[in-house]
Amino acid sequence: QVQLVESGGGLVQAGGSLRLSCAASGRTFSFSTMGWFRQAPGKEREAVAAINWNGGSTYYLDSEKGRFTISRDNDKNTVYLQMNSLKPEDTAVYYCALRKFSGRNNDAESSYDYWGQGTQVTVSS
Repeated sequence: QVQLVESGGGLVQAGGSLRLSCAASGRTFSFSTMGWFRQAPGKEREAVAAINWNGGSTYYLDSEKGRFTISRDNDKNTVYLQMNSLKPEDTAVYYCALRKFSGRNNDAESSYDYWGQGTQVTVSS
């Protein structure tokens, strides 16, 4: 089993920054893809960013390109999401997810095998 624990969420003013972290424990997979998803009230969960096992390939939601950066530290089994220039519409619960093996469709929920409990991000205007 794999446990994913997110941290770093909170309340920030528009234009501010937050750095989310997701620590994986338990069984880990050397070639796992890690992703960040978010779900705003009344909306479906959407993929924000994903990164393959060595950081050589990343995915970003179009609206977040240039503002968000995903990275990972495999020695620490941790993935990060740096979020800059935050907007009120970024308000959501952010979830970390792990996909055991690399593949296509890293923006699809169904591609991921394990999920964290989520961390709330609230951006005030």
